[in-house]
Amino acid sequence: MNEDLSGKRALITGANRGIGLGLAEGFLAAGADVAIAALEDDVAEVAGELSDRHGRAVAGHVCDISDLDQVRALAAEVGAVDILINNAGLEYITPISDPSERVDDTFRKIVEINVIGTFSVTRHMLPHIPEGGRIVNTSSMWGKTAVADFSAYCASKHAVIGLTRSLARELAPRRISVNAVCPGWVRTVASMRSLSFMSAQEGRTEADLLAEIVGAQALDGLMEPADMVAMYLFLAGPAADNITGQAFTVDRGELMQ
Repeated sequence: MNEDLSGKRALITGANRGIGLGLAEGFLAAGADVAIAALEDDVAEVAGELSDRHGRAVAGHVCDISDLDQVRALAAEVGAVDILINNAGLEYITPISDPSERVDDTFRKIVEINVIGTFSVTRHMLPHIPEGGRIVNTSSMWGKTAVADFSAYCASKHAVIGLTRSLARELAPRRISVNAVCPGWVRTVASMRSLSFMSAQEGRTEADLLAEIVGAQALDGLMEPADMVAMYLFLAGPAADNITGQAFTVDRGELMQ
């Protein structure tokens, strides 16, 4: 699918690495003007590299989306956009049987970023999104199912789907569509870190566990960030004019429902 997003302006959060960076590359290749935001300071450097590769200025913004003041500042700095991609998120293990306070703190932080942060960015960018704009939220395959020891992440990604559906109805009078993408296993820093956590918890090698995960997919192989781009481009483009409130799983057939 060759979506032409020439003249469209997009903000992508969590775009200094992983899926977000892949989306920035894909949206720039489709002709969109792109701004990226991330928690880490390297976002400006990444934006510069994207600008050099694509021959167009890409603005990089440092923003902790769990900090409302930073979100307000981000919205003011970015200004008008046609497409908002809420991709920033946090994925860590939170075993309920672990007695350490770290688990409580991590649980709260995951919810603050994945749920409240997604809501806050959407809320404060909304005045800058015109009628007919697009919002795409990154949920997860685990937003439709669950695994042990990742209760905060699974709960937060279920919540992102609920938020997507509610906002789709709320923003329908402005013809702003709101959809979610639910990635399966993609080779990112976060997913490989989760694989390491799972390996330690289960007492198995990462290679053995990954082979089992990939073997559960209908289509073999571990996805790369670039494999996610087409779905986001589709939802941001005119072919999705009649689609809102949906959560699309892209997982090579691991979860079929």
